[in-house]
Amino acid sequence: MTMELNDLLHELNDQRRTFRVTMRGLTAAEAVKRTTVSELTLGGLLKHLTWCERGWTHILTEQPLPPPGMLDFDQYTWTGNDFGELLASYDEAVRATDEAVRTASLDKLVPLPSAPWDQDPQPMSIRRIVLHLIRETAQHAGHADILRETLDGQSTTASLYE
Repeated sequence: MTMELNDLLHELNDQRRTFRVTMRGLTAAEAVKRTTVSELTLGGLLKHLTWCERGWTHILTEQPLPPPGMLDFDQYTWTGNDFGELLASYDEAVRATDEAVRTASLDKLVPLPSAPWDQDPQPMSIRRIVLHLIRETAQHAGHADILRETLDGQSTTASLYE
């Protein structure tokens, strides 16, 4: 593994850990609770990031396009009862992404599926996909932090050092 790949995966996993800290001790009832004017919930964000990991892994391993669920608009909605299962699904998706990235060349270009927001997308390098996942995870870790603090006053940042 190159130093660059190691650094990218380290940063991605740091963002994932920050996001995952937000989920500590949550119940299914808390994970579906709306705590702001937004429709976002902690369970919905977790479901969305799970789909992101799976979708990008699907793309970077050059599976048939588009990835399953890519165009589903309920990605941010989770109404399930088994929050532990949702957490396990995220962890599984993370492992699959890491494995796929470790076995690929960062310079490799992979085709992207057509989508309503980009009818003719240009291929993307594995490097850009990892950078996108870092940005996506960090953005939603911030959303999750706000939702969790509003839910029960827990400080995700402080929790990182516990």
